[in-house]
Amino acid sequence: MGSWVTTIAAVLGGALLAGTVFYIIGRRLERQAGEAAARAAADQSARLLEETRQRFALEARSEVLRAREEIEREAERRRADLSRREQALERRLAELDGRERALERRTAALTEREAALAQHERDAVVRLEKLAGLTAQEAKQELMRRLEDEARSEAAALLRDIREEARKTAEREARKIVALAIQRIATEQTVESTVAAVSLPNDEMKGRIIGREGRNIRAFEAATGTDVIIDDTPDTVVVSCFDPVRREIARLALERLIADGRIHPGRIEELVRKAREEVEAGIVEAGEQAAYETGIHGLHPELIKLVGRMKYRTSYGQNMLQHSKEVAWLAGIMAAELKLDVHLAKRGALLHDIGKVLTHEHDGSHVELGIEVATKYGEHPVVINCIAAHHDDVPHASPISVIVQAADAISGARPGARREAFEIYVKRLTQLEQIAQQFPGVEKVFAIQAGREVRVVVSPDSLDDARASELSAQIARKIEHELQYPGQIKVVVIRETRAVEIAR
Repeated sequence: MGSWVTTIAAVLGGALLAGTVFYIIGRRLERQAGEAAARAAADQSARLLEETRQRFALEARSEVLRAREEIEREAERRRADLSRREQALERRLAELDGRERALERRTAALTEREAALAQHERDAVVRLEKLAGLTAQEAKQELMRRLEDEARSEAAALLRDIREEARKTAEREARKIVALAIQRIATEQTVESTVAAVSLPNDEMKGRIIGREGRNIRAFEAATGTDVIIDDTPDTVVVSCFDPVRREIARLALERLIADGRIHPGRIEELVRKAREEVEAGIVEAGEQAAYETGIHGLHPELIKLVGRMKYRTSYGQNMLQHSKEVAWLAGIMAAELKLDVHLAKRGALLHDIGKVLTHEHDGSHVELGIEVATKYGEHPVVINCIAAHHDDVPHASPISVIVQAADAISGARPGARREAFEIYVKRLTQLEQIAQQFPGVEKVFAIQAGREVRVVVSPDSLDDARASELSAQIARKIEHELQYPGQIKVVVIRETRAVEIAR
């Protein structure tokens, strides 16, 4: 039993050893066969790659040969085309050479002909000078003179026709524009008077206004420069003064005194001062309102004040502020119709009479004063020319100044717009004050009683009582020599000394 097992184990061991040997030999043979196959595949790939490279090299050479042949054919074609162009250019150059030679021959012929013609002309001029008895310069001047005379005659006839046609057209268009402007303006005209009536609550107030021995009424008249008329008219006191500003200040102050009830010299001076400040503020407001109504912007504040002062000035009885606004509206309408600068036209029209509010305080005409103040406050040259030329003192520099002059004439020429007698009367009263103001020591001058009395307030330090009496006589003599007036004018010189001290 044991031997059988040993035998079987030996057989199995031999078989296992033989199988292992055979496996190793088989793997070696298989590996050798794989290596041989790999070498054969590598040899075949190398052979195929070599064959492919040789085939591509042949194809590339053949392609290069075909491209070279194509390039050579194209170069040959271009050389042939260039040769044809060179031949055509040579033919053109030959033609141009021929034409140039022909042109030279023609130029030479023309030069010869010009020389011949010039010689012929000189010969003709010489013969004409001999026949006419004139040199060429004299003949030229004669011809030019005749041509100039003919041209001047024709131009004069044409100008006459143009002027006639323009006159007809201008008159028709001007009438239409002026009529249109007048139709669009309907301003009421108020004529200023020289008196203002103040209502009283009762007749007892008249005595309080007069005061003890007339001290209140004298203080009021001295402070305002007006004349207070107290007569038999019930419940009414009249303030008289040719200066509308002073009259308005006196009216306001008197109404406030009546309403307040405390009437004495100190209170009178206080209320007169307040009334003056209120009137000055109203002047500025009136100027601003006028600028707003006419659409004018950028006026200097001092010009605004002067425009506002027009509210209390009249020209031939016509309120100057209303007149200036009316002229501005008319000028603006006409400028718009003529396609001109409407703003400049309105500005020049509103300021055209600005100098009239300065004639009471300064020497010179209202035109000169207007030019001076407009130049001082930087107005446009066209506006200054409107002021300077609206009475034809200087030539018109622009159509706008002509329009302003026409608008001024339209506004002043309306029926009832002006009163000549009133203006002369105001001028006489102004001259009265100016004459008295010329003497040394005079502080204030007021023309009252409708020009029948002149009150002169003098400085008590400059004149004594005897000299004041002499001054009244000198003023009266000067008025007699320089003014023409109906009736008599009383000259009153007032010399008042006040001593004021404040208790603290």
